[in-house]
Amino acid sequence: MNLTLDPVALTQALIRCPSVTPVEAGVLDTLGGQLEGLGFRTRRMPFSEPGTPDVDNLFARIGQGRPHFCFAGHTDVVPTGKTDAWRFDPFAGEEREGWVWGRGASDMKCAIAAFTAAAASFLADRGPDFGGSISLLITGDEEGPSINGTKKMLAALAAAGEVPDACIVGEPTNPKALGDMIKIGRRGSLNAYLTVHGTQGHVAYPHLADNPIHRLVRMLARLTEEPLDDGTAHFEPSTLQVATVDVGNPATNVIPAEAKAVFNIRFNDAHTSQTLIRRIRERLDAVGGRYDLEVKVSGESFVFQPGLLSGLVQDACEAEVGRRPELSTTGGTSDARFIQAYCPVVEFGGVGDTMHQINERQRSDDIRTLARIYERVLHAYFPRPA
Repeated sequence: MNLTLDPVALTQALIRCPSVTPVEAGVLDTLGGQLEGLGFRTRRMPFSEPGTPDVDNLFARIGQGRPHFCFAGHTDVVPTGKTDAWRFDPFAGEEREGWVWGRGASDMKCAIAAFTAAAASFLADRGPDFGGSISLLITGDEEGPSINGTKKMLAALAAAGEVPDACIVGEPTNPKALGDMIKIGRRGSLNAYLTVHGTQGHVAYPHLADNPIHRLVRMLARLTEEPLDDGTAHFEPSTLQVATVDVGNPATNVIPAEAKAVFNIRFNDAHTSQTLIRRIRERLDAVGGRYDLEVKVSGESFVFQPGLLSGLVQDACEAEVGRRPELSTTGGTSDARFIQAYCPVVEFGGVGDTMHQINERQRSDDIRTLARIYERVLHAYFPRPA
């Protein structure tokens, strides 16, 4: 397979757009211009919502019919940190020593460039009448609140009858080497904000007060004393971690009026957020007393059983790098949590061992290999007529 568009050069061009979330910085113009040159119809999809940053997004599609195969990803990146700690300017997109350096090189501008190069090579071989559609769904809101990006794009596309039939998200899923791992699902995540109310008083007269700290400690013990589960077929055990405990009491002789804690649960498919919330309240109620509980759910757990889509990616990896990737559900959340409600989705991208770090980088050879893997998936998904 000979790539007709160099994904390394495109990765560099994308990195040179300092698109720190939610700033677009010209990155969608750069990508959109490349896709339009290949025959894609592109449209910008900006969204806004009070109290959240405005976000610009891009949807590009070639072909009209089905099946409709989608590549999804994000062009927004996290801040660089101290720029003088980098070996090279984090937005220069330098190629040195066999690596492309810069913020977003791993997470995940290399995958977006590989999507584009794969589509270019596939279309050069098969032409525009390949028996379906290929699209790119690109958001600028994955590293941010994830409110004005993929979720709203999908709703608008569904209303227009443009829901994909299958999707690859280009997150950097490989821990050490290309072909290590495919994500076929993700754990759910919820944050719980607990406020326990008491009665303020003097520490020397505790019978005249009600210490909320004592009850908060008992509540947290009830929440953490037993495992949530032992894991499931495709998931590790769910975890509950207390992130902070706050009282804000500067005096040593005062019993405070309230005490607060925040905890996070990363949960597998043995639970939903609602079953966990019921379980949390049951354990808090068992301790008793007045409390408030606010819960924010980032996403539900999901898994797609190994099948056609994961198999196509495994086969393509094995053909290109000689390794058959592990199917995994480890890690945090991604925009796949929104896509899974519309179509089968897997995640596969570059090597992620430097994502979000100083000196983020990706091997040049891996970027080109990733494009060839994606191209093999397209050929297998759209087989030639017999």
